[in-house]
Amino acid sequence: ESIEGKQGKPRLKPPFPADVGIFGCPTTVTNIETVAVAPTICRRGGDWFAQFGRERNKGTKLFNISGNVNNPCTVEESMSIPLKDLIERHAGGVKGGWDNLLAVIPGGSSTPVIPKSICDTVLMDYDALAEVETGLGTAAVVVIDKSADIIRCIARLSEFYKHESCGQCTPCREGVTWMYKIMQRLQAGNAKESEIQFLFELSKQIEGH
Repeated sequence: ESIEGKQGKPRLKPPFPADVGIFGCPTTVTNIETVAVAPTICRRGGDWFAQFGRERNKGTKLFNISGNVNNPCTVEESMSIPLKDLIERHAGGVKGGWDNLLAVIPGGSSTPVIPKSICDTVLMDYDALAEVETGLGTAAVVVIDKSADIIRCIARLSEFYKHESCGQCTPCREGVTWMYKIMQRLQAGNAKESEIQFLFELSKQIEGH
C-alpha cells in the first residue's frame, strides 16, 4: 500500500499478493532476513545452518540491541544464545554493569517486558521466551536499566501504538486508546489499583489482533 502512495495498512485477503500484488501485478512477498541468509545456506548446506540453536529453534537471527547498553548494535547470532551473553558480548554490557539492569523487552515493543531475574538465564529463542510469557518477535532487544522510569517507558509505548494503530479491527483501535489513558493516569499517580488488572486483561484482548 505505501509503495503505491497509500496509507501503510494491511490489505484484505483474498486476493493474495501472488495473484494481485503491487500495482495489481503478481508479487512475491519475502522477508529480507530470509533473503539475506539464503545464499549462505545454499552454499554451505542446510545441515550447517541447522547446527545453530536448539531443537525447534534452529539457525541464526539478526538481533538489534538498543537502550541502556554501552554499544547499541545489530548483530547476527546463533538462536538460543543466552540473553546475558548476547548483551555483554556484542553490546558492551548494560550501562553501570549487569546488576544495574531493571528489565528487557526481548522482541520489540509489542512483546512483554521481562525482569532481571528472568534475564539472568533466559535463552533467546521462540520456545524459551514463550515459557516466560514473552516472545522473540522481531528480536529487537530493548535494555532498560534502573535509571529509567518503567511506567513512563510503557506509557510512551502505549502512546506510539495509539497513534500508529491502523484502526481496522475494533479490539486494537479502541483498546490501545484505553491503554494510553490508563498509562497516563498511572504515570501521573492518579490511577486506581484495580486498573492494573484491567490493563492486563485489556492487553490480552488486543493480543493477536
